[in-house]
Amino acid sequence: MGTIRLLEAIRATGLDCRFYQASSSEMFGATPPPQDEDTSFYPRSPYGAAKVYAYWITRNYREAYSIYAVNGILFNHESPRRGETFVTRKITRAVAAIESGEQESLYLGNLDAVRDWGYAKEYVEAMWLMLQHDEPTDFVVATGAAYSVRDFVQFAFEHAGLDWDKYVRFDDRYLRLLYLRPTEVDSLIGDPSKAERLLGWKPLVLTPDLARLMVDADRATLQRAGAGHGAARDSPA
Repeated sequence: MGTIRLLEAIRATGLDCRFYQASSSEMFGATPPPQDEDTSFYPRSPYGAAKVYAYWITRNYREAYSIYAVNGILFNHESPRRGETFVTRKITRAVAAIESGEQESLYLGNLDAVRDWGYAKEYVEAMWLMLQHDEPTDFVVATGAAYSVRDFVQFAFEHAGLDWDKYVRFDDRYLRLLYLRPTEVDSLIGDPSKAERLLGWKPLVLTPDLARLMVDADRATLQRAGAGHGAARDSPA
């Protein structure tokens, strides 16, 4: 509803602007990868279904009212700023904590889910480039590379010189919670060829480097927190 309200405000006022709709790879859902701008949508969650509506209403207003409106169909984009409940950040925070002796184990559920993980900083650049293009059109932003959760775990732990098998534990609680999302998405892998061809955009940070980058950031965060605690203990009463 937020998307159509903004588009209707632009139409009603005749505002001269450029509108970006944050679409999502979750719109593809169960459609087999790789997924590009011409791939059929098959959302498997209320979130994905809502994103499909926002996508089509953006295209409708673009075509009906000549509004400069684009859909950026971004696949998973991660960074050190990712929320701590998301699996990538959960993994990298655990690696830093285990390495420093503040945590003993990491509990995860399905390690076989496959995703296309890219660096959020680069994806924001792609969003900006979309809005500089002469004609409004829609773009998939992805790396085109497929990695499992297990792969991400391995990259992160190896960066710290740790054997992930010694620290990662399976917790079937996460599988039991799937009743909240009974139609899970198994594999999302994007094809960013159009963005490379028309925008000159190409991902530079792929999943292995991304995992290492995020581990280093979480290490630094822990070190700063430790230094702060030390300063507080050493300060005079």
